[in-house]
Amino acid sequence: MPKTQVILTHNVIGLGAESDQVKVAAGYARNYLFPQGLAIPLTGTNKRRLEVLRQRRAEREAHELNSMTELAQSLSKLTLVITVKTGEDGKMFGSVTGGTIADELKHQFEAAVDKRKIHLPQPIKKLGDYDVELRLHADVATTLKVRVESSTPLSTPPSAAAPAKESAAAKQPAPDKAPAARGEARRERPSPDRPPRTVKAEKARTAS
Repeated sequence: MPKTQVILTHNVIGLGAESDQVKVAAGYARNYLFPQGLAIPLTGTNKRRLEVLRQRRAEREAHELNSMTELAQSLSKLTLVITVKTGEDGKMFGSVTGGTIADELKHQFEAAVDKRKIHLPQPIKKLGDYDVELRLHADVATTLKVRVESSTPLSTPPSAAAPAKESAAAKQPAPDKAPAARGEARRERPSPDRPPRTVKAEKARTAS
């Protein structure tokens, strides 16, 4: 496939930035780079535009550095909470990836971070707290705190609930039977104004 030399007029990921002179497939240049305004043919006339392109590139890179520095400072103060589904034993269904973190940053904080700049040694598969490295720029890196929580309430084992009920029952005071006993005692105690029936019977026999 024939190659052609072009001068990039914009940053093209994987290819180069403004003012870079690169070789690309002629069809790629003709069908994509030129129509999109991302490059111009390498000619004597276009070479005169290199200084303007270099200036534009320097301004863009300075702006990106400032923006990423400010973003890094903001993200380093945040804790990103990600809620996941788990089984009753607390094990996660699926995992948390760089793409998941990028989506949650956008959703929760409106922070746009390319998932390729989120560096995880491996997907997160357990609940807990994690420190995730963000490489936002060639000269800017920071750490984001990520907390993975379960959206499924963990059930309490029956064996653990039973002793709790027994303990609560043991703490309840026993009913007070003393008032009833005192009441019975009052009913059995004879009145001092009323003599016993046995005394009345003896007086009746004496009178007769």
